[in-house]
Amino acid sequence: MATMTGVTETHARDYSPPHNGIGHGTDRIEKEPGLTHTATNISLSPELFEKLYLAPKVPHAADQATRYANATPLGFLGFVISTFTFSMVLMGWGGASGLPAVAGIFFFTGPVLLFLSTIFLWVQAQFFPMMVCGLFCVFWLSFGLLQLPTLGLATAYSTTGSAAEGLVSKEMNAVIALYLLVWGFALGTFWLFTIRINAVFAGIFGFVTMGAWVLSGAYWKVSTGDFEQAMKLQKAGGALLFIVAMLGWYMIFVMMAAEMRWTVGLPVGDLSHFWRRTDVELATMENEKKE
Repeated sequence: MATMTGVTETHARDYSPPHNGIGHGTDRIEKEPGLTHTATNISLSPELFEKLYLAPKVPHAADQATRYANATPLGFLGFVISTFTFSMVLMGWGGASGLPAVAGIFFFTGPVLLFLSTIFLWVQAQFFPMMVCGLFCVFWLSFGLLQLPTLGLATAYSTTGSAAEGLVSKEMNAVIALYLLVWGFALGTFWLFTIRINAVFAGIFGFVTMGAWVLSGAYWKVSTGDFEQAMKLQKAGGALLFIVAMLGWYMIFVMMAAEMRWTVGLPVGDLSHFWRRTDVELATMENEKKE
């Protein structure tokens, strides 16, 4: 149970409305004429906590979380806007081709919001969403470097110093393919932990894992000179990332609706009830194992 205090905390009472599961209570105590002191108590169920923060509820972290604004939707917003743009360009919608024109998604839209969210979630003691935001922050930054022609990365793979030749070289594309292959394994590892939270979040990591591996295959095909197959795999990878972005938008709306106290009750496919409770101390868990 977390307590949020106004001017002076004297006592607090619980009030639980029937729809959204968030309890708010405010007691007013007149300490001096014209001065009102308030104390508010907020109670989150483990299921609602996981819907808002995309993380299992654990002791102390829950107390820290309710002292500040929820930073999870902020990082998700940067990720989703960047992923939407990236996926549509990969699929070539409207004749779109090339990523230098939207380099901002790799250095500002995605990383800035994700980095800020990572720091704020660290302060809130929200381990898993902090890891997720940090993971995607460094991905956009590292992949964005490949889209900057001013760095001349492609010329290093050309014997003539031609950037165009280096971009289609076997060596460079094989390196990027391996890089995305490793990212797929990293994302797959995260997916294993999302199945503890909800189906939408698990779907996001499931599809983004497949997307990373499909795009890795596209770069492998470029390295072998099979450009037609590479284009098909690129569009398939873009389609998978588009699904990720759609699920991400839905998750953002769910979190914002809950934070803004909308009683819409949008489903996310809660998976937490299939697992043991997480809002227990580590010492308690150790003692249970010994028994």
